[in-house]
Amino acid sequence: MTEPEISMLPTGPLLVANNLTRHYLVSRGLFKGHATVKALNGVSFSLQRGKTLAVVGESGCGKSTLARQLTLIEAPTAGVLQIDGVDVAQADAATLKAMRHKVQMVFQNPYASLNPRKTIAYTLDEPLLINTTLSSAERAQKIDAMLAKVGMRPEHARRYPHMFSGGQRQRIAIARAMVLNPGIVVADEPVSALDVSIQAQILNLFMDLQDELGTGYVFISHNLSVVEHVADDLLVMYLGAAVECGAKAAIFARPLHPYTQALMSATPAIRAEDRRTKIKITGELPSPFNAPSGCAFHQRCPHATERCGQEVPLLRPIENRMVACHRVEEI
Repeated sequence: MTEPEISMLPTGPLLVANNLTRHYLVSRGLFKGHATVKALNGVSFSLQRGKTLAVVGESGCGKSTLARQLTLIEAPTAGVLQIDGVDVAQADAATLKAMRHKVQMVFQNPYASLNPRKTIAYTLDEPLLINTTLSSAERAQKIDAMLAKVGMRPEHARRYPHMFSGGQRQRIAIARAMVLNPGIVVADEPVSALDVSIQAQILNLFMDLQDELGTGYVFISHNLSVVEHVADDLLVMYLGAAVECGAKAAIFARPLHPYTQALMSATPAIRAEDRRTKIKITGELPSPFNAPSGCAFHQRCPHATERCGQEVPLLRPIENRMVACHRVEEI
C-alpha cells in the first residue's frame, strides 16, 4: 500500500530576474535619427516568498522602469523574468494574461490611483470580475473582508474616493492590490505622498498583511529610514544597474560599494551614535542617453582609478552580498 501524496508549496524563489534589460528608442529630432535610452542594464535578483526586497537609488536610476517590467506592463528588451517558475519575459499574450493576477501594484499617489467616478465597491470588484469566476454575492463578501483587513468599514464600499483622506485612499489601493491574493505586490513609493504620522500606519499595514497572506513585496523607495523598517533584502541601483544586493541587515551595518556608502551617509538620524560620516559625491547622475564607459559611477566616485573608467565591474560575492566594484576590497 502506497502512502498518500502530501501537497507542498513550492520552495524556490517566488520571483527571479536574471540580466533583466530594458532599452528605449527615442527620437532626437528631425534628421537626427534615434537614440537609445538604457533604462535597465542587466539587473539580477530574486525574491523569496513572504519576504520584502527593497529597491533604492536616486531619481533616474531605473526603479520605476524595473517596476513596469515586474508588473508585466512592459516587456523587457532582454533577460529572464520568472514568476512562480514561469518565464514571462518573452511569454505570449495568453501566458501573460494568466500570470498578471499574480503580480499587483500599489502606486505612489493615492489621489491619482483611484478612479474618482467609481465607487470603492466597483474599484475592488473589477479585478475580481475580470480574473475570477466568483458570483456577485461571493465577490461582495470578499470585498467586505478585504476592506476589514485594511481597516475600513463595509459602508465605505458605497462611497467615492473624494470622500476619503490620503491615508484612507492608500488603504483602499492596498485592498485593491490584495483582493486577488497575489503572490507579489510591487509598491512604488507607497508612503512618500502621505503625512509622516500616517506613513507608519501604512507600513505596519503592509507588514501585517504580509504576515497573514504570505505576500512577497518589491518595495521601491528613496527613503532609507522606511526601507530599514520594512525590508528583508536590499537592491541598490545606479544608472540602470545593480551595484550592491544582499541582506538588509548586512548592508546597513557595513555598506561596501562607494555609492551605497554615500546613500547611507545621507540618511538623517536622531541619535548621535546612529549618524554616519557624511560622504560628499560631486556631479550629477549621468544621462542614460550617453552613459559613461566602464563603471557608471566612476565619474563621481572618490576612489575611482583608470581601470574604473575602462572596465565595467560585474556583481561578485563579497561578505555575504553581491557588489559591483573593482576596488571594494581596498576601500
